[in-house]
Amino acid sequence: MANILVLYYSRDGGTAAMARQIARGIESVAGAEAVLRTVPEVSAVCEKVADSIPDSGAPYATQQDLESCDGLALGSPTHFGNMAAALKYFWDGTTALWFTGALSGKPAGVFTSAGSMHGGQESTLLSMMLPLMHHGMLVMSMPCNEIALRETVSGGTPYGPSRCAESDNGLTEHEKRLCWVLGERLAKTAVAVKSLNG
Repeated sequence: MANILVLYYSRDGGTAAMARQIARGIESVAGAEAVLRTVPEVSAVCEKVADSIPDSGAPYATQQDLESCDGLALGSPTHFGNMAAALKYFWDGTTALWFTGALSGKPAGVFTSAGSMHGGQESTLLSMMLPLMHHGMLVMSMPCNEIALRETVSGGTPYGPSRCAESDNGLTEHEKRLCWVLGERLAKTAVAVKSLNG
């Protein structure tokens, strides 16, 4: 079974909703399962130890979750054109995995949610790709022939699914479709890579 980690940070629920759609796409592929994980807040006052299980939502990610996954979907809200500090803080602590090459060759994709149409979604997606490339992951884009990518008027980019939460009426049908497609694409690739590597 190919284990696809859907790792995200979500403050208001938009990115979490995308993560759930991506997980549905992953689990539509035979031989693949989705594992949803999040990261704790970063305190501006002092660092504190968070409970290992949050009050609601997905459990917090560990380095072991990354090491044992066969693929990764990484999601963050857009914060001034960049990933959220909580997610960046988590990635900044992955040096040991980088030294061992634990993520090298594994497929990965990115997704984001922003509060406005021009909130910096594409630069956020690109910024999330950088640590994945340093880890040697196989960064995947959205397929250019996906109809929802051409028809959407809210969210969606070649770099990965995005959404505009301006009206906050939930994910549009196009946004749901693009998230599902990313999950399916990651899962099919991870299953194929895992079968090649035995």
